[in-house]
Amino acid sequence: CAICLFALLGIEAAAAPAEDYPTRSVRLVVPYPIGTGTDTVARIIAQSLSEQLGRSIVVDNRPGGGTVIGMDLVAKARPDGYTLLAATTSLVITPGLMPRLPFDPIKDFAPIVLLDTAPLLLVANGARNVKNVRELVAMARAMPGKLNYASSGNGGAIHLGMELLKFMTGTNITHIPYKGSPAALQAVLAGAVDVGINTFSPSVISHVTSGKLVALGVTGLSRLPVLPQVPTIAESGIPGYEVVSWHGLLAPAGTPAAIVKRIETDSGKVLQDPNVRAMLSAQGFQIENRGAAPFAAFISREITKWTQVVKASGASVD
Repeated sequence: CAICLFALLGIEAAAAPAEDYPTRSVRLVVPYPIGTGTDTVARIIAQSLSEQLGRSIVVDNRPGGGTVIGMDLVAKARPDGYTLLAATTSLVITPGLMPRLPFDPIKDFAPIVLLDTAPLLLVANGARNVKNVRELVAMARAMPGKLNYASSGNGGAIHLGMELLKFMTGTNITHIPYKGSPAALQAVLAGAVDVGINTFSPSVISHVTSGKLVALGVTGLSRLPVLPQVPTIAESGIPGYEVVSWHGLLAPAGTPAAIVKRIETDSGKVLQDPNVRAMLSAQGFQIENRGAAPFAAFISREITKWTQVVKASGASVD
């Protein structure tokens, strides 16, 4: 019948874009400024992924609002696969800090792939009389509120990573926020603060090697190959402690499953590229390549975890 024919044609027309995807350039929204770690990783992925897709990927930096501006842009974009989000830990931390978000971090996005994760490193100024996590906790308990720590700003993984440590140990260490990881690291190096959690990077490792910093513990569940002598915080008397930073790709909710699968598959090929793996490793990241379903489960668990930490610690974005 004519109606059936039109219905069939409508189905074919709707399916065609997914089958032909992509037919033009793809925008990858990065909710951080140019030159940040996330921007660097996004550009590494974008260059290689564009070769797999056969179309250019344009990195669009949209910082502001504690990453909310960029995330909201993608949440409200047309779900056609041509606007993607370079997501980070902020996606799972922000809901606890800002309950009235303009988007739902679960319902408004279609997870595609968890690209990588990276543990962080708890460090102390080399001149401080603290050599490991147990000594730090003992000192903090003996002097409530007297010790302080630097973070890269309110509400990030570094800030809440320390708040999680305080919560799990029942200690009171004063938070001193700085504008970015470099400034926070410099504060620890200069002795302006006692300790800080920082990203794993060649510069941090060099300061540990020189003795300017003391590596107290790794925030992940396994030790770092480059610092095998440094225990994890979990094995240092705080079982269950785990904090990792990560990067992943998401699309707006409602993006056709075929398009999500295409990007997921091609991202997997990108992550098998030795050059890409080497560049991410140099940034301190470990390849994950978890597809849409496990990535969605990961996001859900992380939101629950960090919302509990925010509530227990009273942390805010000020």
